[in-house]
Amino acid sequence: MRYRLEVREGIMPVLLSEDYTYPLPELCKVQQIFDRTLLEDVEGTLKRELAKKEITGKIHPGDRVAVAVGSRGIKNLFLIVRTVIEDVRKKGGIPYIVSAMGSHGNGTEEGQREVLASYGITEENLGVEIVTMVDVNHLGRTPSGKDVYFDRAAMEADAVIPINRVKLHTDFVGDLQSGLCKMLVIGLGNQIGCSSIHEEDPDEFAAIIEDAASLILKKCRIAYGIAAIENAYDETFMIEAVAAENMIKREKELVKIARTKMPVLIPPKIDVLIVEEIGKNISGAGYDPNILGKSSVLKEFCLPVPEIKRMVLLGVTPQSHGNAIGIGLFDVTVKEVFEQLDYEAMYANAIACRCIEDCRVPLVAADEDEAVRVAIKCIRNVKKEDLRIVKIKNTLELEYIQVSKTVLEDIRPDERIRIL
Repeated sequence: MRYRLEVREGIMPVLLSEDYTYPLPELCKVQQIFDRTLLEDVEGTLKRELAKKEITGKIHPGDRVAVAVGSRGIKNLFLIVRTVIEDVRKKGGIPYIVSAMGSHGNGTEEGQREVLASYGITEENLGVEIVTMVDVNHLGRTPSGKDVYFDRAAMEADAVIPINRVKLHTDFVGDLQSGLCKMLVIGLGNQIGCSSIHEEDPDEFAAIIEDAASLILKKCRIAYGIAAIENAYDETFMIEAVAAENMIKREKELVKIARTKMPVLIPPKIDVLIVEEIGKNISGAGYDPNILGKSSVLKEFCLPVPEIKRMVLLGVTPQSHGNAIGIGLFDVTVKEVFEQLDYEAMYANAIACRCIEDCRVPLVAADEDEAVRVAIKCIRNVKKEDLRIVKIKNTLELEYIQVSKTVLEDIRPDERIRIL
């Protein structure tokens, strides 16, 4: 069944005439300055990692090797995948790609193939078979009784190599967050595995991921994983091949490193935050709650977050294919966003992770100007000449932001701010 909603002309939000005539604050472009240390030679570094003693002996001639790739917009993803495939071939293995994205891509073979193709991960580009079947094998239960599933196409391999970025998770905190272990448990659990694990309270997620990953590492032929960490500018900071027998311990250390490389939104108080885009390639939640401090799940945030009164959404990335999960945490959006929503993709994602609040549709305005004015109208006790307005592209690209005069005065003394 296809879901389709329509916004008819004349059913848009209506403001008083005076609400359309006052001048909105001019926005000034400023630069947020973070540590920009990055990995200059990603391919060379990865080749050296794959030549490490504890890694090089994992692949044998004739081995069928499943390289697991997810839905995240990882920097240099295609280069990383290609380098791993070339290394497997060099060692005599027979590589193929398996999708590892849980319920993303509508939880279907066609949807997940489309997501991979949007990153250039195709049979034509890589010369390998792309397998996106969503069939799973039941591996057993965690000590707490949660069912653990694993992708059948990966299960049939002689070796499995997950590739993922290690970062803070959008829905839970803990020693393990988003990375290789989560990909094994949820990404390669496909929609049924994703749904099973998400039945757990988010406060227990980190422990469940560790227990389930331990079971998978024991029962499946995981060779090693490729872990990437990005800096605050969405650039590759670090890449490492992690042997299966050391995966859980090492990933806990990598999570700590990743936390120090995250960007933040420096303005402490914001009346209206305008976000140009959200998307699955930006974050599993569409945007990173650890940046904005807005979440339907998280009770605490790992980074300092601003106090935001209202949020306006202007777009969804093309790579999301209409899955605007996260839109429900915004107050106002625009007609252009509304018209491209894929409700089936959003609903499958939201139901699987038990966060249906994230796919609720906010008030729909005609355009950006009206959306901002609606947001302002819905803030009490604020003077229009002192409005604190901030505009960002997304939560991955935070180097350059736009701020109103009052915000500029708030952040001017901060040594991390450069006024352009």
